[in-house]
Amino acid sequence: MAVIEKIDKGERGIYDKRNKLNDLTGKEWLTLSSSTWLSKTQMDDIGKQHPAPFSYDDIEKLISLFTKKNMTVLDPMVGVASTLIACGNKKRKGIGIDLNRNYIDLGKRRLKKFGITGQKLIAGDALKKIKKLGKIDYCVTSPPYHDILRKSGNGVRHDGSQTRQGVKYYSEMKKDVGNQKSYNDYLSLLKEIMKEVFGRLRDGKYCSMVVSDFTVNKKETDASGDVIKLMQDIGYIFKGKIILIQNQKSIYPFGYPYDYVVNHTNQFILNFKKPKKAKR
Repeated sequence: MAVIEKIDKGERGIYDKRNKLNDLTGKEWLTLSSSTWLSKTQMDDIGKQHPAPFSYDDIEKLISLFTKKNMTVLDPMVGVASTLIACGNKKRKGIGIDLNRNYIDLGKRRLKKFGITGQKLIAGDALKKIKKLGKIDYCVTSPPYHDILRKSGNGVRHDGSQTRQGVKYYSEMKKDVGNQKSYNDYLSLLKEIMKEVFGRLRDGKYCSMVVSDFTVNKKETDASGDVIKLMQDIGYIFKGKIILIQNQKSIYPFGYPYDYVVNHTNQFILNFKKPKKAKR
């Protein structure tokens, strides 16, 4: 009978050497396997210059779950480098691509502010830049939610603080995922990008998409479901979703007092795996 090698990590728990996915103990793995996470928000001055900065604390948990130390992580729509901050903190090799050079410059400033080195930021079209990359071990990204940033509105947060006044776009670039004229065009471009990622992702490795449902032409969409379908069409295996609860999000009196309209105060982390022997 084979001897199972285990290492006692103290308060962290027991690490099983058969674990080829990550560096977590059984105790840590169990915690992150929950289908609901409570989001943490870090709003530094540079991060605030992006219209929708993602929490690097949330990304750190994903990176811890799906990679080991020194593995390569790609974010093809990196914004102001939240993913690369997470990579630096967790000792992973991050690659971030963004169409908007201003965000790349802000990302570099942000990494410097956090004292993080060894991460790679690339300005340009992800469809072209991904083709030039070597193999990656994990992809995590939060794409724009179609054109919702072009919708104005006022609202209050759950704790009564902060009122949102107006909006700020990602960019005015035609190739921007957030600037596509129709919802179908949006899904089509997103599919093209994630297909390129599929080609770079090592067999048997994972990809996470952080998305939210939203309205298009005043009609509610099942955006998370549509993203699952397009990823499956590419060849990814859907591995389940995590509900990311965002109590800090603003809420708005949509529809009041005439009709019910939901306030989206969560995101979905959609997790996928590339088959070990993927069809090409």
